Amino acid sequence: MSEAEARPTNFIRQIIEEDLATGKHDHVHTRFPPEPNGYLHIGHAKSICLNFGIAQDYQGLCNLRFDDTNPVKEDLEYVESIKHDVQWLGFEWAGNVRYSSDYFDQLYHYAIELINKGLAYVDQLTPEQIREYRGTLTSPGKPSPYRDRSVAENLALFEKMRNGEFAEGAACLRAKIDMASNFIVMRDPILYRIKFAEHHQTGNKWCIYPMYDFTHCISDALEGITHSLCTLEFQDNRRLYDWVLDNITIPNHPRQYEFSRLNLEYAVMSKRKLNQLVTEKIVEGWDDPRMLTVSGLRRRGYSAASIREFCRRIGVTRQDNIVEMASLEACIRDDLNENAPRAMAVLDPVKLVIENLPADHQAIITMPKHPNKPEMGTRQVPFSREIYIDRADFREEANKQYKRLVLGKEVRLRNAYVIKAERVEKDDAGNITCLFCTCDVDTLGKDPADGRKVKGVIHWVSAKHALPAEFRLYDRLFSVPNPGAAEDFLSTINPESLVIRQGFVEPGLQQAEASSPYQFEREGYFCTDSHYSTPDKLVFNRTVGLRDSWAKAGE
Repeated sequence: MSEAEARPTNFIRQIIEEDLATGKHDHVHTRFPPEPNGYLHIGHAKSICLNFGIAQDYQGLCNLRFDDTNPVKEDLEYVESIKHDVQWLGFEWAGNVRYSSDYFDQLYHYAIELINKGLAYVDQLTPEQIREYRGTLTSPGKPSPYRDRSVAENLALFEKMRNGEFAEGAACLRAKIDMASNFIVMRDPILYRIKFAEHHQTGNKWCIYPMYDFTHCISDALEGITHSLCTLEFQDNRRLYDWVLDNITIPNHPRQYEFSRLNLEYAVMSKRKLNQLVTEKIVEGWDDPRMLTVSGLRRRGYSAASIREFCRRIGVTRQDNIVEMASLEACIRDDLNENAPRAMAVLDPVKLVIENLPADHQAIITMPKHPNKPEMGTRQVPFSREIYIDRADFREEANKQYKRLVLGKEVRLRNAYVIKAERVEKDDAGNITCLFCTCDVDTLGKDPADGRKVKGVIHWVSAKHALPAEFRLYDRLFSVPNPGAAEDFLSTINPESLVIRQGFVEPGLQQAEASSPYQFEREGYFCTDSHYSTPDKLVFNRTVGLRDSWAKAGE
């Protein structure tokens, strides 16, 4: 199969191929235009993969342009995080990073052009009055009493706005279109508003800032964008996009195409809600591993390849739909199953003593780093008389379905001996504090000589050599599939979204690098935490379980 045949097809790619075939365009130029007012989330990743992916596949260009028209909510921290996320996902933008603020001078002159053509006016209604005059979905708006000012008066007032002679909210520049339009966006939309705020790129040069709808289309045209891709909520705004470009003197007229945004179960995608989670300290920050921000997913152990694969699988359509969280989790599971080295960790330890081994018994057991990839090599794991196993791997009594250690029965220690549980010690509360076993010393790496079958296998770590570790068991942040629909979405927070356990790992993980992934056998996929983990205090985040426990719970 050729590379072109392997590409996912969708309606946007079909449009592009037709445009290239008919000669409408001889190249493809897209852009990714985030607002620097928060961290990118998984929905933005879909847009990144679409815009940059199309540019790659058609040997075109993709710009990174910050839509920085609202300095009150923007911050350089967000600018830097977005640049890092785009590159981490595996993409590189064309030329320098761009900012809408690069074009503030041109935008101002285009606004003056509209005023001179009688297509824009300075309005002095209050923001509340503007909303009231705009009408509703079922009733038309009514014109502002300031709508018919002369060109000269509007030019003078717009100059006063620029010079800071009006208070915030006392005046704005509006397009003069149609107050009776069926599309509210066309009822004399605001083009400029007053904000006395320092801008992270332009400082205090401006106290008037252009609105998104005015800025976006002109920025696209100035950059020579051929296909302006955005989500469906901007479908009606396409009329304003075209109106602005049709009514100013600008050589290019890009076309806007809309696709459905990503809606994911058990998640919120609203930046306002994500910001609320951060500011109210429901989560640690924008990169909390429970957040579906790109930085949160990265810290949790998601790979860039798994996120790109997820975006490929869900595709691009015009229909809104809700994607199951299991689809995202399946992508990282597939990735890590193939690529993560194996290791042993005990998250809820109980000590086990093998009584028929000498007190000073030690051995080094060679284990594969990956059962199906010999090229990944081997690891050396120490074994001793005293080990830790997981508390859930022992029962005093159990039925035949239980394939782990039972009093009086046998089980195999992973890559080591067959052991038999002989007795237990308990504390005053009845909790088991120690297990005492014997081992068949002739079963190191081989079956019992008399042919008896031992079905269960459990993992372990040597008590003498084990490294203490903290395990942060992350789960879905919300307990219902559609938290955004709740009256108070914070009421749907999953109380078990983070459970912290103290246990042990095999000693080879002492030098685990930041964000290194592992499959802890029979426990799940984990990575070292980029914030907290050090060689002296290992901290592992659970990326995802070995299987979908939510589907199992819902059966």
